[in-house]
Amino acid sequence: MPDPTDPALPPIVLAFAASDPSGGAGIQADLLTLGSMGCHPLSVITALTVQDTAGVEGVLAIDSDWVTDQARALLEDSAVDAFKIGVLGSVDNVVAVAEIVSDYPGIPLVLDPVLASGRGDEFANDDTVRALRDMLLPQTTILTPNSVEARRLAAKDDEDELMLPVCAKRLVEAGCEFVLVTGTHEPTPEVVNTLYGKRGVVRSDRWPRLPHSYHGSGCTLASAIAAMLANGASAADAVRDAQDYTWHALEKAYRPGMGQYVPDRFFWGRDDVEAEAAHATGDS
Repeated sequence: MPDPTDPALPPIVLAFAASDPSGGAGIQADLLTLGSMGCHPLSVITALTVQDTAGVEGVLAIDSDWVTDQARALLEDSAVDAFKIGVLGSVDNVVAVAEIVSDYPGIPLVLDPVLASGRGDEFANDDTVRALRDMLLPQTTILTPNSVEARRLAAKDDEDELMLPVCAKRLVEAGCEFVLVTGTHEPTPEVVNTLYGKRGVVRSDRWPRLPHSYHGSGCTLASAIAAMLANGASAADAVRDAQDYTWHALEKAYRPGMGQYVPDRFFWGRDDVEAEAAHATGDS
């Protein structure tokens, strides 16, 4: 029996992702985002990487038995409110994670299909893409590809560049409940992010383009969506609120190294501190 004197339990989200030692993307981005949004994050490491804020130099997939053992141990111990999946590192890990989450069909799952880094370093070969499409898309609540990833996931052999609504339709038909196609890679004045469902467009949001190149923006958005779903939000509301959080994290981004900027996932805390300091000194 739960102890009524215990503090309220926050929503719990289990993230599967590769480790990014720079702290900008990967499991580190997931943990920061989920914690910032009031969730307790659990983590399963799927790969180790050699990378910094400029790019990825190497990826070492964790043995799939270790991935399975990490997840099973956590799931036997804690009741999870949402799953978030990022880089899995190998076909074997896709198979392992697909088998694990299939035992929990009632838990919402956010899949960020990270196929390459922002610099273009590949995270997924064609076999991994096929495995994602065949094994994980049918279990996905919200898929969050950028336009490049959406086209790669949806394309059939020898097809030219597809229109994004066609990509989204195919991905929904592949089994995703919703597909959020992000528009950062498209040549538009604003960033246009569109959520699709079985009946077509659910919502479309426009955001001012920010001036820098960012490391971990996609991880941040997907984890923020998972956090909102874990808190009980509908898909449309989760996507809207997660975009707002991510845009402000990017607006406050900083550059800790010599490469890309990193989202400030705790921007709201620093804003509060600055406001309190201004109030204390009498500034308006």
